[in-house]
Amino acid sequence: MNATLAHSRLSGDQLERQVQLACLLEVSATKPGNITPAHDFADTTFADMVRSGLALGPVFATGRVLRRSVGELIADGVEATRQVARANTNLGIVLLFAPLARAAVTRRGDEPLRSAVERILAGLDVDDAVAAFAAIAAAEPGGLGEAPEHDVRAPARVSLREAMAAAAHRDSIASEYSTGYAIVFDSGLPLIDDGLRARPSTLDAIVSLHVGLLASHPDTLIARKAGHAAAQAVTRAARSVQAGTMSLADLDSSLREDGNRLNPGTTADLVAATLLAALLSGVRLP
Repeated sequence: MNATLAHSRLSGDQLERQVQLACLLEVSATKPGNITPAHDFADTTFADMVRSGLALGPVFATGRVLRRSVGELIADGVEATRQVARANTNLGIVLLFAPLARAAVTRRGDEPLRSAVERILAGLDVDDAVAAFAAIAAAEPGGLGEAPEHDVRAPARVSLREAMAAAAHRDSIASEYSTGYAIVFDSGLPLIDDGLRARPSTLDAIVSLHVGLLASHPDTLIARKAGHAAAQAVTRAARSVQAGTMSLADLDSSLREDGNRLNPGTTADLVAATLLAALLSGVRLP
């Protein structure tokens, strides 16, 4: 059986540990263009990312997740991060982790994780949107801008999933809400499964996952900060790495030439979500 299809049953503080592990593995891999142990940004350091990942653990402890809605979990995650970091370090991760965590703790019998995620997303309401909008505005993510409808600074009038669907064309995290995590399940999990089979190092497999996602899905944070042409150019470069005509080091250097303007941060968030989904599905990340 494919490892990504194996079920995992949560016990004790297992979910809390899995959340922390997914965050720490994501930031520890030397992914091109991102914060890594060797690369800080001007406003955010590797240590900030580590502290933020550890802070999310208690937010997503099983008992707490059972008591909190997706919107409340998003608000809790943003607040926990604000206590340990000066800047927005993980809003995208929090947005992606909240439905995954709720799905994991409410799975019914042999219900697949993907089906549970879709069930959770289908049940989102206006209250979830109210809480999430306030949290997103408080986190002040880079390149947020103003939305023509369902702007997070305005009162929420539709469910969180409906609001995310309206933003899906410009943000991959919003797209995951509307598609039932299609990128995570259809692209991310097969990529990490292949990477773990082909590479002895888990961190190398995570880098391969990152490059694979970047090669197939232009990074929407880059698109918001630098334009769609820049995001498409980065995707072409990632494909060149896959083809062996460009080195990882050269891709990394090209992404860092202009500060963090070409930081594939949305891809990093999708990597973290893929790692959590893998852990929840019984995949070992040794």
